[in-house]
Amino acid sequence: MTFSVRHSVAMGALVCAALATSSAVEAKTFRWTNSGDVSSMDPFARQETFLLTFTQNIYDPLVRRDKNLKLEPALATKWGQVDKNTWFFDIRPNVKFSDGTPLTADDIVFSLNRANGPGSNMGSNFASVKEIKKAGDLRVEVTTKYPDPLLADKWAALGMMSKAWAEKNNAVNSADMTKNEENYATRNAMGTGPFILKERKAGERTVLVPNPNWWDKPTHNLTEVIFTPVANPATRVAALKAGDVDMMYEVPPADTESLKKDANVNVLEGPETRVVYLGMDQERDELVESSVKGKNPFKDKRVREVFHRSIDVDAIKRTVMRGQSFPTDLMVAPGINGYMKDLDKRPALLKPEEAKKMLADAGYPNGFEVGMDCPNDRYVNDEKICQAVVSMLARVGVKVNLRAQTRNLYFAKILRKSDGKPGETSFYMLGWSPAQTYDVHNVFEALIQTPNAATKKGMFNAGGYSNPALDKLADAMEQETDKAKRDDMIRQATKLYVDDFAYIPLHQQAVVWAARKNIDLFQPADNAFPLRFVTVK
Repeated sequence: MTFSVRHSVAMGALVCAALATSSAVEAKTFRWTNSGDVSSMDPFARQETFLLTFTQNIYDPLVRRDKNLKLEPALATKWGQVDKNTWFFDIRPNVKFSDGTPLTADDIVFSLNRANGPGSNMGSNFASVKEIKKAGDLRVEVTTKYPDPLLADKWAALGMMSKAWAEKNNAVNSADMTKNEENYATRNAMGTGPFILKERKAGERTVLVPNPNWWDKPTHNLTEVIFTPVANPATRVAALKAGDVDMMYEVPPADTESLKKDANVNVLEGPETRVVYLGMDQERDELVESSVKGKNPFKDKRVREVFHRSIDVDAIKRTVMRGQSFPTDLMVAPGINGYMKDLDKRPALLKPEEAKKMLADAGYPNGFEVGMDCPNDRYVNDEKICQAVVSMLARVGVKVNLRAQTRNLYFAKILRKSDGKPGETSFYMLGWSPAQTYDVHNVFEALIQTPNAATKKGMFNAGGYSNPALDKLADAMEQETDKAKRDDMIRQATKLYVDDFAYIPLHQQAVVWAARKNIDLFQPADNAFPLRFVTVK
């Protein structure tokens, strides 16, 4: 024990020293840290908030979100619908990539098709798309299979790439991260955005510098950005307090109060639009990691209800999250269009004897064993939450074998493959924010509809939950423009998955950042972090 503590302190000192020496003394250098690294420099590699917000500093989208999360022009100056099944995007003239080549409609068409192509994790945003074509040097037209009034919103997180650069470097398709693939775009980048990738050492540090030819007017004053992932929470906090880093993207709940008391640190906090939840494999006839053979316990609604009603989200809020969570029973948070407050009512907790009787009635009088997958560097206190779940389920006779690992290994294991095949998981944790549209349909389409590789729907439904009535409602609400009719569809679909115990929603985690007092930055509710809003005083 003594050796372990001393070794940890020594390693922490080395990391702090490395951060301090690498940062130099440049007044406008901005140094920040997070628990884990950005997974890839490819903007389509993973549909994950941290990767998308990081790469958007290099790759501009067609449309982007302002500080109030409203759409505003980026590479497209104008967009809209020619008719109910045709969209247009007019491309900003005189924009150049950081290598000096001009941006044209060819690059936009290429990028959108790449985002919808092999290896990309962004295909769910193209479920309605029939054809993407050039309609002039600076105009792109998109034909949809059916009316899709949310198309522009869905594409607000898609960074545009250079067709010539991708072809030159054999990166025409994204490397499939679900298969642990890599290509040139995994570790290199070249876009039209506010920053240029200067250095990339995966797992160690990533350095950005301003793009001097960016089309927009910079509001930041940064000359260099150094990002360093630091897994150990105590080391991150110590580095911030010492001034070795300027900002922590993720603050451990246990350290929030001590940081608030530091005269040199500002703490920014608020509820996030993300919901952290647990999912169960309801697709296979036999679980891949369970003592039960020949059948799948999670196909029985009674078993799903026992799991749901044996997990005390208020205890998790109190003991694990230190008050920094907002328990929910829905897969979408307040503030998202389609949130139904009256349906956000968690059923009462089961007493252990009640839960055991339900399991016995379902055919498991002695409980059963099941594997559980959890990240340890993706969500706030993710591994600790999973450990609490393991203890809670143990009380009702379920032995959960937890496997917690870094996000890259975790996502590659549990996520559905690009061909629609399920990942290798029986019980898992995930988090989701409908950051593309801020509409509940995104949650239905990506997480709850029946997985279908052909339609691109349900591709993040890792457990394979399927309800044909819900599928029909979700398809209808995607096209419905009458608000009253659409709200009724949302209500019906919400009630279906809640009554089915399809998922186990836990909470919205709080967005908590901390920065040195000389740093001005803006914290959006979706936990995005645009560096263009950062200034160093």
